Amino acid sequence: MLQQLSAEPGTDESMTDDGPVRSEAAALVIQAASGDEGAWSRLVDHYARLVWAVTRSFRLSDSDAADVSQMVWLRLLEHIHRVDPERVGAWLVVTTRRECLRVLAFRKRVLLTYESAAFEGVPGDQPELDADLLADERAVDVRRALESLPDRWQQLMGMLMADPPAPYAEISATIGIPIGSIGPVRGRCLEKLRLLLAS
Repeated sequence: MLQQLSAEPGTDESMTDDGPVRSEAAALVIQAASGDEGAWSRLVDHYARLVWAVTRSFRLSDSDAADVSQMVWLRLLEHIHRVDPERVGAWLVVTTRRECLRVLAFRKRVLLTYESAAFEGVPGDQPELDADLLADERAVDVRRALESLPDRWQQLMGMLMADPPAPYAEISATIGIPIGSIGPVRGRCLEKLRLLLAS
């Protein structure tokens, strides 16, 4: 499959008699997109510490950071066919930052302090993390955890993670869950995923 893909401008591919040679991470993205669960596991292992480092730079609580991390992997799972394999690290950084900002906006946190030094460590524009950190990342297998959920829960999470998310009325009609139950079921899904990932 790798041999059938042509080299894109701006990538660091080299050519051999058999075709372009992609980075290890790019090859994992391509294999995971084709349904290779082992490749997905290695991809998550490869980048998990990067995702976690970005979430921690926003000073989220442990539970919020874990939620963001899970959401990022779910979004990658959903969009893996559209992500440039050679830019998956940058895509993960941008997506993680967006999810962190979304959590912060949702929580509407206000920091009250009289100490001017309290704001010195607040993250602003973070420099790009170097390639060594990208190459070192490790994590749990999010895809297997998601696939172990009941089918209706998987369908619910897929509709909620769509871009844009499906309206609750559409979710209710499609899956047969009352609109008022969608939020609580989503919470149970995320808690189950958290437990599966922790184990």
